[in-house]
Amino acid sequence: MLPVLLAASPAAAPLLRPQEVRALPGRLDGVLMLNDNNPELISGPGILLSTFGGSSHLDVPLNGRFDLFSHHVYAGTPEQPDSTIWLAVVAQPRGDQPVQLSLLSGSTALSQATDGREAQAPFLPLPERMRQDGSTYAGPGSRVATELLLRQRNPDLPKRWTLAPGAPTTLLLLPIPVQGLDPLLNGRNLQLRLQASGPISVATLAAFGEGNKPPSTSALQQLLASGVLSPKEHKPTPRGALGRMVYSRVSGVQVGSTWSAVITDPGQPCLSSTSAPLSWPIASLERGTLGTAQVQTAELKAHYPGTAWAAHGNYGVAYDIRIPLCNRSKSSTELAVALESPLKTDQAIGGLRFNSSPSRSVMFRGTVELSGLDGDASRQSFHLVQRAGAQGPELGRIRLAAGGKRELRVRLIYPADATPPQVLSLLPVKQSPAPPDSLQP
Repeated sequence: MLPVLLAASPAAAPLLRPQEVRALPGRLDGVLMLNDNNPELISGPGILLSTFGGSSHLDVPLNGRFDLFSHHVYAGTPEQPDSTIWLAVVAQPRGDQPVQLSLLSGSTALSQATDGREAQAPFLPLPERMRQDGSTYAGPGSRVATELLLRQRNPDLPKRWTLAPGAPTTLLLLPIPVQGLDPLLNGRNLQLRLQASGPISVATLAAFGEGNKPPSTSALQQLLASGVLSPKEHKPTPRGALGRMVYSRVSGVQVGSTWSAVITDPGQPCLSSTSAPLSWPIASLERGTLGTAQVQTAELKAHYPGTAWAAHGNYGVAYDIRIPLCNRSKSSTELAVALESPLKTDQAIGGLRFNSSPSRSVMFRGTVELSGLDGDASRQSFHLVQRAGAQGPELGRIRLAAGGKRELRVRLIYPADATPPQVLSLLPVKQSPAPPDSLQP
């Protein structure tokens, strides 16, 4: 008997949720951020990113407030199953006077710690929403962004350094080991908020030591002076080119560390609760503006050839959003707040599209902090794991009496390993009709 061939079930069509999508008010600040993410997979030692002067360097002085975002993966080989590559951060004054460098906040974590001492954050299969207890995360990008957002300080990071002129000072020397891992793959995320008392140069380096020992100071100085770059990856599509878009990864100095926003109705002091359903993009980017024509991507002051020409994704950028809400109607109303991952589009389609069945692709792993929700807590935080085209989940509700006012505040730091864009949504809560008994006098 011939086998019966069953036709594959066609994929369910995405769902369109009719609503308005507005551009997010506000803008990025002017704080410089070293964005060190190309290569993501380190395949050899060399300079990862350098603002020093000369060839193979970006020659950008850093002074006052600036940030550092670094995210890399290292894969060992069967021939060297116990190898470790080291991530070094070095800095040097640009003049002949010492410079004080202070760490305002910072965190770092490995995907997997092999010694039981380093902070780690494996990619655990967490539920889509969990109340954040200060130690809930999936992946090093999720952990580092969470710790910064919740104002936690990594105790292993020094609070300050004195940079002597004439030679680079090693600020940090952090291992990315693969010994004992299967597969031989590990990653590290590092984010620093810094303040310098004078102009300095900063570089990140990838280097091997001897065995499991870290590289020496002289070895790092020689590597920096050599001008040898760690190989880059993913050549980007040129800006403005048509066809398929390859964003690539970033290796440069971006302009912007925090996006601050106050959301109201146009020309009004507050946002009317009747505006819902309403959403605003988070980390919108070229060809992914969700019909708003708003690209939130940070521009680059300088970057290496063959790497991204803008900071697509805004990794490490803090979003601080305030929404003064008001209920101008004559009856109470209730709104739900959500961070969502609609299907990416650049066109205005009369709303947002979502998958009708769950996707395997994770688009966001990170923490969102909210103030102003119903409940006793002044601040509430949730860790989210969102898949492509996922609606919600609801993060909380706001009930406003007739004529009532409330300010909602939403904070997040866009985490590494996320895929933009997301949206912040205010959704009306359908009111259930009162039971018959409650209508009796």
